[in-house]
Amino acid sequence: MSDAYEMLLTVVRPLIAKAGAPTPENIRATINQFRVIPTFSVSDDDAERLAKEIESQLDIHMTLGSAVQDETVTEWYPAAKAGIEPYYWDRYRLLMQERNFAPQVLATLDEATDRIAGLLEDPRKSGEWDRRGMVVGHVQSGKTANYTGLICKAADAGYKLIVVIAGIHNNLRNQTQQRIDEGFVGRDSGKPNKPFIGVSRFASAKTPITLTNATSDFNTKIAEAAGMDIGALNVPLVLVIKKNMHTLRNLTEWLRAHNTGWTKSLVDYPMLLIDDEADNASINTSGNPDEATKINKLIRGLLNLFNRKCYVGYTATPFANIFIDPDNDDEMLQGDLFPKNFIVTLDPPNNYFGASRIFQEEEGGEFLRPITDNADHLPLVHKQSLAVTGLPESLMEAVRVFVLARALRVLRGQGSKHTSMLVNASRFTAVQKQLRNLIHDYLDRVVRAIRHDGAKSEADALRNEHLQDLRQSWEREYRSLGVSWAQIQGVLLEAAAPIQVVEVNSSSSGSLAYDAYPDTGLQVIAVGGFSLSRGLTLEGLTVSYFLRNSMMYDTLLQMGRWFGYRPGYEDLCRIWMPPEARGWYEHVSESIEELRDELRRMEQAKMTPAQFGLRVRAHPDTLIVTAKNKMRTAQSVPVVIGLSGRFIETYALYSDRARTDANRMAAVALIDRLQEITGSDGQNADWQDRHRLWQGVDYALVHDFIRAFKNNDRSIATQSEPVAAFINEVAKTGAKNWDVAIVGVSETSAPTDPDLSVRCQSRAGVLETAHKDLVLVGTRNRVSSRGVEAIGLSEEQRQSVKEDARARGVKNLPDFEYRKARQRPLLVIQPVNLTKGEAGDSMFELPLITWGISFPQAEGSPPTVKYAVNGLWWKQYIGDDDRDEELDQE
Repeated sequence: MSDAYEMLLTVVRPLIAKAGAPTPENIRATINQFRVIPTFSVSDDDAERLAKEIESQLDIHMTLGSAVQDETVTEWYPAAKAGIEPYYWDRYRLLMQERNFAPQVLATLDEATDRIAGLLEDPRKSGEWDRRGMVVGHVQSGKTANYTGLICKAADAGYKLIVVIAGIHNNLRNQTQQRIDEGFVGRDSGKPNKPFIGVSRFASAKTPITLTNATSDFNTKIAEAAGMDIGALNVPLVLVIKKNMHTLRNLTEWLRAHNTGWTKSLVDYPMLLIDDEADNASINTSGNPDEATKINKLIRGLLNLFNRKCYVGYTATPFANIFIDPDNDDEMLQGDLFPKNFIVTLDPPNNYFGASRIFQEEEGGEFLRPITDNADHLPLVHKQSLAVTGLPESLMEAVRVFVLARALRVLRGQGSKHTSMLVNASRFTAVQKQLRNLIHDYLDRVVRAIRHDGAKSEADALRNEHLQDLRQSWEREYRSLGVSWAQIQGVLLEAAAPIQVVEVNSSSSGSLAYDAYPDTGLQVIAVGGFSLSRGLTLEGLTVSYFLRNSMMYDTLLQMGRWFGYRPGYEDLCRIWMPPEARGWYEHVSESIEELRDELRRMEQAKMTPAQFGLRVRAHPDTLIVTAKNKMRTAQSVPVVIGLSGRFIETYALYSDRARTDANRMAAVALIDRLQEITGSDGQNADWQDRHRLWQGVDYALVHDFIRAFKNNDRSIATQSEPVAAFINEVAKTGAKNWDVAIVGVSETSAPTDPDLSVRCQSRAGVLETAHKDLVLVGTRNRVSSRGVEAIGLSEEQRQSVKEDARARGVKNLPDFEYRKARQRPLLVIQPVNLTKGEAGDSMFELPLITWGISFPQAEGSPPTVKYAVNGLWWKQYIGDDDRDEELDQE
């Protein structure tokens, strides 16, 4: 794009946004009004392109989200607003407008921060009070923008001290400080003369004080020189600190020294503490339990120094350790950091590039590429001493695609925007260093090839092997975008030459200093591990290479740095990951949407944070997360789980003949008994002869089938004994009648199971050589196809579910929507023809038998049962790849 185009966009975009809801005609009229000026002169095609770009920006919208609160929260903020000057909020709002926040998104941000501010306590209220809350957002969705807005409103209302705990790494703390400087302070704290930046362009009379800066954490010597009694300040004091024992201790001691004394033991000024990445703050998230306990105790000590205080934790996962870490329910509810007063969920804007978009929507697969060639150079499980002798071809392909994406952004006029690539393939810094050097060497060879041959004719240039490889990568990934190879080749040098390869971890000097490149943008390949996995934003992230061995849901989500916003280049984004990792992401993203949906229902039912905490704690997906936190000190970890409102299924199966035959016999015995009792073969025209269905089945038959089925230990949520026990517990509540379905497919070419009399779905089987007699059904940890939980519902019920979901903007209807409509539990038995590869020969003589259960949501207090996770299982299937990486020289 030309300079005139960019200048015209800069001028007309704010004017059009202020019009509220401008029509397409108004947008084009405003553009035409300015393009007659020579400085803003653009072609008719560019003018139309600009109009469409602005239309797409203004069409972004966001819903409010949900909230639950306890009975102690009283509405004070709406009435108090009349007497509050919104000085800090107005500055921040103007900054967001200048940065092209869509009007509807900014309006919802205003409403959401109003809601959270109202859930805090009124800072003018005297006496002792204590508020504890949590805000659950999405990874890279704008949580920092939300709590910056909350800080502004809290300061306007009268909070004197605001402390932001910004993760455990310096790079995240520094990045957070920069954003608070821009959005709240209005001065660059990292520069000697602290020049005005960000919000100060709109007003600078009441600049907040900060004793931390963009390059250093809280320092006692600097603070001592400043002294200061908080009560004597006429502007708020804000501190952005790292989650570190020494920092927390020094800050608490400094505050006590300067704000308490002989006449008072507590600080009597209102304080707001915002704990970013709150799920990384609980007592057992560190590999060193003693150190983690000290950090937790110091956070509580800082809070308890004040007699008027609010704690608000921000997290991206409802599986936060704050819910699931305590040893029992009572301990959780009494925990010092438990959000007893309120829990708020934030909905992302409709342009958010998140887990649902990538892993649940059908078109999400266009962004994903499998890693299957890493074993020789970079095995998933490796030691710190691994010598990396080369790069997998898939990683070199990812680097080439990044170069091509850069070229396409240059052609789109985005060449001076930040563009990043993420490589997260090892938790060891020694391995990360080798990867960084090998990627640097490969990129250098590519750039030298472009310099030498890139300006030649296409035929001559393609004699160079690196340019041939780039051309082939373009054919595979971007040929359909309407840009010719000749255009790409013409800008390859401009695209590739500025790219840096940076190692980002605690032992490297590399950093992601995006602010140091305001004019040209930073073009970077970031190689790291845990330091790239917590809160840190990679600007313009376009290509990700993720090679990690994790079943940990909290870890998986935090490693997903590719979530966020990709305006004007979403179609260029690509993510490389192992197929099994994709399966885990699909599973956890759906589980989290289930919990968000539960919070919406609980809000309507006027339920409390304690009830939501208990619901999270009982979710089957807490099995592994809870075990992770406690496995260090126990040979076996008991975990209390509730299956009410959940779907579980056997995706991991035994492959030996004795147990596969036993499972087939159990299924045949159940069918024989059903036919004997009902006199029906289960054929049902409503299901188009694909499935066999019996309704009103006695729960005892299902219980006996589950007890007889030989469950593979890898599929931990389907352990036979606790599932059978839960079926009995559900029956005690009155749910004694079940639906039972034998599930098949409609394809006439599919093989027919000789005993179950349905056509079988085929899936690629995955034999795990490290685990004897284990076969996985595909790589996604899912057997059933979408819609399976609709079996047994009437046509009217199914249509009602679809209409309700459509009204809420739900796409690609997830099965938990049908689950909400179920009156009876559903057992589905599915014979699966496992093949060698996607369309290979069958792996077994007969299809293998799998089962799944859809439990409707129970009313009142749902029953729970006890599972056991033992140390041997943990060692076999999880290992130690998810230990905190800073303990391993990162």
